[in-house]
Amino acid sequence: MTVSIIPVEGVPEVREGDDLAALIAERAPLEDGDVLVVAQKVVSKAEGRVVNLADVEPGEEAASIAADGDPRQIEVILRETARIVRVRPPLVIAETRHGFVCASAGVDASNAPEPGTVVLLPEDPDASAARLRDRLRELAGAEVGVIVSDSFGRAWRQGTTDVAIGVAGIEPLLDLKGVRDSTGYELHATVIAVADELAGAAELVMGKTAGVPAAVIRGVDAHGEGSARELVMPPDRDLFR
Repeated sequence: MTVSIIPVEGVPEVREGDDLAALIAERAPLEDGDVLVVAQKVVSKAEGRVVNLADVEPGEEAASIAADGDPRQIEVILRETARIVRVRPPLVIAETRHGFVCASAGVDASNAPEPGTVVLLPEDPDASAARLRDRLRELAGAEVGVIVSDSFGRAWRQGTTDVAIGVAGIEPLLDLKGVRDSTGYELHATVIAVADELAGAAELVMGKTAGVPAAVIRGVDAHGEGSARELVMPPDRDLFR
């Protein structure tokens, strides 16, 4: 099997209301079966999920957490937080309303439209992926899977890697329980996070500062249905809550 990862280059700065699918379709020769991985930042920008910190009045909790950070940004983080998991001022590890556990509830100032602004996660990343998929079918005539990706840290590993926070047209998990390996051993607990693997692979050509907001992965059969929420560990199986 040969897998290709093709960067979608030349996409201009995305603003609220832009037709992101059209900007991508003009620059990406999509084919049936492709998986398009799109950075969360451009999805959020197109959906208007940007906050100007000049409009934010921080509360007492934000001020107490901020330390040498910006209490206005901490206030935005708290507003996006369903549950605080851990705090080491000014760092906040939070569970978002989507169920993701991540730094700063996904609120980020990097690659924001302008200084003094922060970008939030999409309201519903799965719905964002579905809208992109439907629009790309209309524009390119191709049946593709779509992943909205974001960078997450990992509790027991250094560095970040991109993961899927929204999916459409792909099966996010591959359950191999009951399958036998080459020696005949039956697998009992192996579930592969296919959507996360694809998101991480796409990051190899997208980068953080290269201005490449999307990538096409070709040669991987990942079609199916599902939600990125399936990738979140259920509370009853989480040993670290």
